Amino acid sequence: MLYISIQELEAAINYWRSQRPAGGEELRLCPEAAALAKPYALMIIQGSQRVPMDVLDDAARIAIQNFQKINQAT
Repeated sequence: MLYISIQELEAAINYWRSQRPAGGEELRLCPEAAALAKPYALMIIQGSQRVPMDVLDDAARIAIQNFQKINQAT
């Protein structure tokens, strides 16, 4: 089973926020950062250091996988 650490999740959120800053009067997060924000918040509340990839919804899984691909290329 593959896991994502809270540090990698935070790095992915920060990456997507830097690529697509929050917009509008409500400062809405981009779709990728928004998809990752819920599992990140749950991990903080639960005190988890990692989460299985298969518990992430499709949007969060795609956002983290795309971040990993970009991160591996650099």
